[in-house]
Amino acid sequence: MAQASAHPEHVDDANDVDPQESAEWRDALDAVIEYEGPERAHFLLEMLIERSRRSGAQIPYSPNTAYVNTIPPHMEAKSPGDPAIEWRIRSYIRWNAMAMVVQANRHHAGVGGHIASFASAATLYEVGFNHFFHAPSEEHGGDLVFFQGHSAPGFYARSYLEGRLTEDQLYNFRAESTGKGLSSYPHAWLMPDYWQFATVSMGIGPINAIYQARFMRYMENRGIEKTEGRNVWCFCGDGEMDEPESKGAIGMAARENLDNLIFVVNCNLQRLDGPVRGDSKIVDELEGFFRGAGWNVIKVLWGALWDGLFAQDHDGKLVQLMNETVDGEYQAYKARGGKYTREKFFGKYPELEKMVASMSDEDIGRLNRGGHDPHKVYAAYHQAVNQKNGKPTVILAKTVKGYGMGEAGEGQNITHQQKKMAEDALKEFRDRFEIPISDDKIADAPFYKPDDDSEEIKYLHERRKELGGYLPQRRTEGDKLKIPELKAFDKLLQGSGDREMATTMVFTRILQILTRDKNIKDRVVPIIPDEARTFGMEGMFRSLGIYSPVGQLFTPEDSDQLAFYKEAKDGQILEEGITEAGAISSWMAAATSYSNHGKTMIPFYAFYSMFGFQRVGDFCWAAGDMRARGFMMAGTAGRTTINGEGLQHQDGHSHVMFECVPNAKSYDPTFSYEMAVIIHRGLVEMYEEGRDVYYYLTMMNENYSHPAMPEGVEDDIIAGMYKFSESGTDKKNQVNLLGCGTILREVIAAAEMLEEEYDVGATVWSAPSFPELKREGASVERWNMLHPEQDPKQSFVAQKFADAKGPAIAATDYVRALPEMIRPYMPVAYHTLGTDGFGRSDTREALREFFEVDRRWITVCALKALADEGKVERKVVADAINKYGIDPEKPEPLTH
Repeated sequence: MAQASAHPEHVDDANDVDPQESAEWRDALDAVIEYEGPERAHFLLEMLIERSRRSGAQIPYSPNTAYVNTIPPHMEAKSPGDPAIEWRIRSYIRWNAMAMVVQANRHHAGVGGHIASFASAATLYEVGFNHFFHAPSEEHGGDLVFFQGHSAPGFYARSYLEGRLTEDQLYNFRAESTGKGLSSYPHAWLMPDYWQFATVSMGIGPINAIYQARFMRYMENRGIEKTEGRNVWCFCGDGEMDEPESKGAIGMAARENLDNLIFVVNCNLQRLDGPVRGDSKIVDELEGFFRGAGWNVIKVLWGALWDGLFAQDHDGKLVQLMNETVDGEYQAYKARGGKYTREKFFGKYPELEKMVASMSDEDIGRLNRGGHDPHKVYAAYHQAVNQKNGKPTVILAKTVKGYGMGEAGEGQNITHQQKKMAEDALKEFRDRFEIPISDDKIADAPFYKPDDDSEEIKYLHERRKELGGYLPQRRTEGDKLKIPELKAFDKLLQGSGDREMATTMVFTRILQILTRDKNIKDRVVPIIPDEARTFGMEGMFRSLGIYSPVGQLFTPEDSDQLAFYKEAKDGQILEEGITEAGAISSWMAAATSYSNHGKTMIPFYAFYSMFGFQRVGDFCWAAGDMRARGFMMAGTAGRTTINGEGLQHQDGHSHVMFECVPNAKSYDPTFSYEMAVIIHRGLVEMYEEGRDVYYYLTMMNENYSHPAMPEGVEDDIIAGMYKFSESGTDKKNQVNLLGCGTILREVIAAAEMLEEEYDVGATVWSAPSFPELKREGASVERWNMLHPEQDPKQSFVAQKFADAKGPAIAATDYVRALPEMIRPYMPVAYHTLGTDGFGRSDTREALREFFEVDRRWITVCALKALADEGKVERKVVADAINKYGIDPEKPEPLTH
């Protein structure tokens, strides 16, 4: 219960028809708590509530408790250490964090940065750094800490005191292009030894933290890594909790019994433009959400300076007023000071006005919020890490945004945007936190660091040594894996003969091969949202099992079938349900395991291309930021491959978007050998060579036979394009046809039509990765620009088409922007076809005709290209249009 737990019941005494009976019930409850403990009291209360409900009483449920601290003073764990030294260290860090932003904006106006966020959260972080956050060491695997991105200056300031960062680096905050600065926000690519997680995109941190905590349990239950004693800490803001991803998986965290997970929500009551909940209470709202989802909720609302007032609150008026007051009022009280608070808050009730009569306005102004009281915060953290009851914990810590900034922004709506502080404000800040900087230097906002032999610096190092080392820190490598040779996929390299199958089934066969390899079978992590049967993966349920922390408590209805639904505590498949955001967070946890746990895992995330990608673009970028390694397998991709399905299922652009992620490599393979070669190369590149890339492959559910791999094309497949076939090389007229994915088969058919019906020879090029071709071409282009006096290099595309005869025509199942990527590097006339426009529900054949990418359209496009070069009469093109029943007045798919 809370600080005022003995008194709030008096608030509604006016409605009490029998005060004597009420007092007897209270006394009985107090006795149970005192002699038998709160657990017994809770059991009795729940029993009585259930009994009254069964008797017909309608008892409303409320997940909210009084607006006071969850842990009463007499039950607070006492914080160890030296509070005076910790206060000085915290003050120096506050100053340096503020000075970093101020100086950066003096040097480069408008460079940005945030003072107010860390100012409000400094105590929350520092208590963790001094007493709770374990770094990885021989004795401890290390906690995972998701630091809120907007507070980055505070962590840099701490690392500066620790000697991990230099003053020169602090001077170059947000000026990192020269290689000596500090990134604006957490970013593992820009600061690979420092940051673990990318968190500044609101909502990404919370959901990732949940799935990281679950993945730790997954590895524990599968016998891969011992994670006992390790916690995942996630720091986020109250405004950030409005992001759907922030709360979207909290039910899963409770369901999976993740008591290794701790959320710390900095409730400073303000977002960027104003109050988070001006007319209500964000703390109450969040308490309801989390408690209702099954979490432990610890509220740290009021600091120790309030304890005396609560002790005097015999009639419960103070608690009543706190319950009545909305966040907009609380913000105004803090922004306008003690005199205003006396009149507008305590002045609402005579009893409270009398309570503070002996206090000065300054005393009232100093009444602190819980998130700024290190002893209250310590007590909350201590309870969170020791309360192993199978529930995750959220700590709702009330703070002041811009704490310490005074009139420059403390508790004001403008505070989030404050980047500068005038000299008077700097002096006020200095004096408040007792920073030893003289008046003649204060205008420069210099950094301050005590001598290395000072008691503050010694204490700082001692505390981190006790906790295993320094944070933030990131390990760059995990254990090495031995990847099977390409010949392990021989059956796929040799083709399917007369058997027809979709590339989704090819992927399933690859997974089966990998999960039987003695060296890596346990490290493969198949992940699916809720589409195993769509992708033909249900056969793996029985052999690998679906992970469940409790095993399988039921007999599945299909237990008599070969591929029954099997759950197991050591199950290998992560079947996430209908949550693309959750599934990709699960994939990211596995894909960063090499760094976070030293254990290299190989995740394959299979999902619906359109649905999955559309919902998780932000996560794809975050995966790149965090140097994730793994495979994203996008099923039923392309705009025409899904029979019957419509707009929402049809992906025509994912490859274009993935090209924007610098370390994502995207491929659209057509045949089994292409997929085998690409996945094998990815395994070698990521898990043997240790490169920080991830692979995106699209799959189709269209069945067709697969040829054997042509000799010596492996490297060209990886480069992005290889010669699949050529015919009619002796013909007078010749063309080059490019394609990928399902439309490559239309390209192959068009080549046959051109030769048989128009005596045109055709070279067919399979181009599984236009993005990789573009990247290589751009790299060559840049080199040539910077080396004007040397012989120019040729791009891969230019080399392949150097001796090509005739124009080139490319057709894909994606928007034309995809094949257009290589136009600058193509040395022959180049024409493209694509599936621009909204999707449609119809057969594959009808859709390909509608989007103008089937064999007939490819043939007509090739003939038109030859006509443009004067090699065939234009009448030939017109006759072909007529012959194939193409309507010249057909509306464009893009606008129709």
